[in-house]
Amino acid sequence: MTIHITDFARQRHTAKAYLPDRRISDADMEKVRALLRLAPSSVNLQPWHFVIAATDEAKARVARAAEERYPFNTVPIRTASHVVVFASLVHADETYLKRILAQEEADGRFGGDDDRKQQMHAGRSFFVGVHQDQIGDGEEWMTRQLYLNLGHFLLGVAALGIDATPMEGVDTEILDAEFGLREKGYRSRLAVALGYSDPKADYNRFLPKSRLPENAIIEEL
Repeated sequence: MTIHITDFARQRHTAKAYLPDRRISDADMEKVRALLRLAPSSVNLQPWHFVIAATDEAKARVARAAEERYPFNTVPIRTASHVVVFASLVHADETYLKRILAQEEADGRFGGDDDRKQQMHAGRSFFVGVHQDQIGDGEEWMTRQLYLNLGHFLLGVAALGIDATPMEGVDTEILDAEFGLREKGYRSRLAVALGYSDPKADYNRFLPKSRLPENAIIEEL
């Protein structure tokens, strides 16, 4: 039987409880990291940074950001196999733009064509300037790119048979301080717990998926 990507979209759910003794394999974690790297972004800006908490000590550091205001999130954070902190870039300066350009060149995107390289740099700089200097929503715009990554990520880990819990219920100021994100030029936005749901405690696992009907949300002309 052929499996289609929509099958994973139908199957995935937000896990509410994890099997604390079941770990994601190193081979699958390599694929998880690839999903984070390969996500799409506007003009290939890649305005993100990720912290993967793989040990009990590291997960406890993430859990501190939920203890006071979102205590219900501390259990999935502590019992999941891994937790990923998603952070977005605050400001894309010329140094950052040239870093992206240099990577594209190293990866063979321009084939030695300097004109094409400069056109890419000019185009990306234009859109960054529109948002940072003209509209003034640069930080918000780059956060939206992070959420593009999140959607790609959640579907991707589901295809790997890994359950996930995206959580905005964390104190991002605590996460920023805990992992020195502001000093690196980023701000945390959310965390995602990863692992394998506990079939006895994860009430959401067996509930039917509920979405608005197609004709309520899609208009085809």
